[in-house]
Amino acid sequence: MTGETTVPTAVRIHGRSTQRKALRALLDALPRHGGQLLLAGEPGLGRTALLRWAARSFRAGPVLHLGPGPYVSAHSTAEQLLDTLRAAAAATPVLVCVDDAHLWDAPARTALGRAARRLRTADRVGLLLSVATDRPVDPEFARLPVVHLDPLSPSRAAALLDDVTDGAAAPVVREQLLAEAEGNPALLVTLVRRLSPAELRGHRPLPHPLADASALAEAAGGAPSGLSAHARDLLLTVAAAGQAADGTDVEAGLVHDALRRLRPAPAPDPRAEPLPEQLVLADDRLRFRSPLVRRTVHATAAPHRRRAVHRALADVLEGGGHRLTGLLHRSWSLGGGPESAPGSADRLAAAADRLAAVAADGTLPASHRLRATAYARAAELTADGARRAERYTAAAEQALLAGRPDRARPLLAAAHDPAVPAAVRGRAELVRGVTELRDGPVGDAHQSLLLAASLLAADAPADAAAAALAAADAAWAAGDLSACLATLAPEPPHRTANPAPGTGGPAGARGPAAGTAAVIHDHRVGMRALLEGRLDRAGTPLGQVVERGRTEQRPETLLRAAAAALLLGDVDAARSGGARALAAARQLGSDALVPRALEYLAYAELRAGRHPQARTHAEEGLRTALRAGQRNTAAHHRAVLALAASIEEEPDVVARHVTAALDTARRHGLAQATALAQWAAARADLGRGRPFDAADRLGLLVLPGPGRGHFAVWRLAVPCFVEAAVLAGRHEDARAVLTDFADWAAFGADPQAAAQLARCHALLAPAEHADGLYRRALDRHDEAGGDFERARTALLYGKWLRRRRRPREARDRLGTALAGFERCGAGVWAAQARDELRALGAAPQGTGAAAPTRLGGLTPQQLRIARHVAEGATNREVALALAVSTRTVDYHLRKVFALLGVRSRLELARLVGEAEQAQEVQGAREARRAGHHEKTGAQH
Repeated sequence: MTGETTVPTAVRIHGRSTQRKALRALLDALPRHGGQLLLAGEPGLGRTALLRWAARSFRAGPVLHLGPGPYVSAHSTAEQLLDTLRAAAAATPVLVCVDDAHLWDAPARTALGRAARRLRTADRVGLLLSVATDRPVDPEFARLPVVHLDPLSPSRAAALLDDVTDGAAAPVVREQLLAEAEGNPALLVTLVRRLSPAELRGHRPLPHPLADASALAEAAGGAPSGLSAHARDLLLTVAAAGQAADGTDVEAGLVHDALRRLRPAPAPDPRAEPLPEQLVLADDRLRFRSPLVRRTVHATAAPHRRRAVHRALADVLEGGGHRLTGLLHRSWSLGGGPESAPGSADRLAAAADRLAAVAADGTLPASHRLRATAYARAAELTADGARRAERYTAAAEQALLAGRPDRARPLLAAAHDPAVPAAVRGRAELVRGVTELRDGPVGDAHQSLLLAASLLAADAPADAAAAALAAADAAWAAGDLSACLATLAPEPPHRTANPAPGTGGPAGARGPAAGTAAVIHDHRVGMRALLEGRLDRAGTPLGQVVERGRTEQRPETLLRAAAAALLLGDVDAARSGGARALAAARQLGSDALVPRALEYLAYAELRAGRHPQARTHAEEGLRTALRAGQRNTAAHHRAVLALAASIEEEPDVVARHVTAALDTARRHGLAQATALAQWAAARADLGRGRPFDAADRLGLLVLPGPGRGHFAVWRLAVPCFVEAAVLAGRHEDARAVLTDFADWAAFGADPQAAAQLARCHALLAPAEHADGLYRRALDRHDEAGGDFERARTALLYGKWLRRRRRPREARDRLGTALAGFERCGAGVWAAQARDELRALGAAPQGTGAAAPTRLGGLTPQQLRIARHVAEGATNREVALALAVSTRTVDYHLRKVFALLGVRSRLELARLVGEAEQAQEVQGAREARRAGHHEKTGAQH
């Protein structure tokens, strides 16, 4: 070390909003009544920081920090401690903080736990305890309300790192710090403090290992001590076995067999002996309660003992046929660096070669995580720069496939070496670009992938083509049409070359196969033709991609087939390709490909108008994307969820998903996700009768000009814009977008477009033509299918018929619209249909048909106007939404004010809100009553 980085003594708490909310509830209630709360988490997660935050935040009385000593001794009873606490709160409420209560001796812990349970709410004592979960929680404490602390999410850990370094860490250093800390704030701060400013800024190499024994022990509060020799060996064996495990636990039988080899005397079976308190045995598997303690045990062990344990594990595993894990432990038994076992460098090199060769064997069953660990270990033992860079790149690729981009980035940094051949650097840039494409600025991904294509062109042209197509994907995500076209330029002739072993394209293959190369070529040609507007030339190559997907088994090719089907508007093929890609990705154990397959499935369902199914896929896709560290993919799933929610009666859900999607999309340059999220917000406005807001939002997406939204999204949003623009009186703007939309409908890539085009023309047409256009639109909907869009056309037609005083026909169309909306779960649009039917004097059946009781004296038209005004609409906006004159709205609104006895719009909004809330409560009661009757009937 050349020095230390100064870390601010007071660091803002990151990522603990849930815990602080629970603490705040306890503090706010203290002036009225007392309460207890237990903060539980592994060492280093910030229990002490939260207790200090609570102490600083409490203003209603004194804060007592309780610990063994003046207040509590080993001989204190629960009654004595209870008297002490009640006396402290005799005059004012008191907050009692007990940090690290697990360190108290057993009698004192028992007294404290019993006193905590006997405190009454009237005592006005707030008791906050913290315990570490690297050992069992005392039974007396376990009965208290518990708030758990988990490791920080990657984004929260990154915010903490920026806070403690003032953003001075170099990007590569930043990624390595975050990967090593694994979300533990204490370890992260410890690692930062141990770096010199030059190391932090990337001017000098980082120490290796970055999280060494002393750093881990400091963050964990020391290694376990006071243990027997057998307990120490047991802990070390479980920790060592976990180095190559896919999860957090290991087989107890493996540990037992390794212990028998480690000690000449018969070793006790850990399944039959009392375990050290740091371990848990469940379903014949052992795990540490704390991942940090596991790492600490392994790092702080004596080097010779650690090597012996790995050697014993290698013997057992190789004897059982577990070749890769056995070789991995064998390599660790040789050491490496300062703690190498006696022997020559040749032994280490030979071990590295064997390990890399077995990791590259695709016929060997092994997870991506295990292969990544094996490649990384082989790289550590490799002296040759080019081969070391290849192996680090292969490790990064496998880490990416395992859904760990946070692990892939430091491995790519280790692979960086300007002196290695161009093909090796090209593969590293390919993996880096794919990593950024899923979880980073897509502009950076585009540049990395272009560089990869140029570096790979001479020696690995097939990989170069894959990199170029991935670069086009990045430009597509960014909405950069010119960059996308330039990247998709015709490929120059090239010779065939085989990639070096141990590396591959972004999908983890050992170089694209012939079929994959053909898919890449056809997808590239078809995509370029589509973007150039040569729609007649796009169909054949993209259709070939779809056809190949019907017989393929590789998830990467199936994903390309699903993407091509979406471009062609073949929704059924897109759903089939996406579903098969999902099954293939799951079968391969690729956590990185599962969220992408779910993304294509969600988009396909959305294009087909099946919003509930799209929502289901997107919800799972969001969970898997977040677990895999794919923030960009997660943003797309958020946008789909916003679009699905936009047709339902959930404006707060739409807003939440839109905000979350835009948060990532704007920072990472995801123009497509941005456009989809904005479309969702606008469609929610339109569904709730706010055409002015919807037209303003959508105008930015669809109107011609340099600010037009993403080229693959704006056409999909045109029908919404035309409807909103007509209602807002912007007829010329509506006409301005229909020429381009007509070309899109003629291409046939969107099965709904022809019907939507007829509907748009009907909205703008004079009365003598509108009737026929609406009928034509409904006929086209019958051909294309899709309940939601057909119901929207029927709703608009029914509104038009009502204004023309054709009530019988209007009632038929509106009833059809209501049934369609209810069938596809479009609650907010179903409400529009019900309101229209009420305006005709009809009594629509279905959920939510009854008017709120306090508003029951209003006519249907007055009720509709009251609801719009309560939502903030002006009289002119209400008039446009209901297709009446402003004078009519004025007249009815005066009547509403008189009938309800209100004097302002604010009072009206409050009354409508209260009435509708009462209706929701009544509806819930009726639903429960119906469920009870149904259950009773089933029992009889």
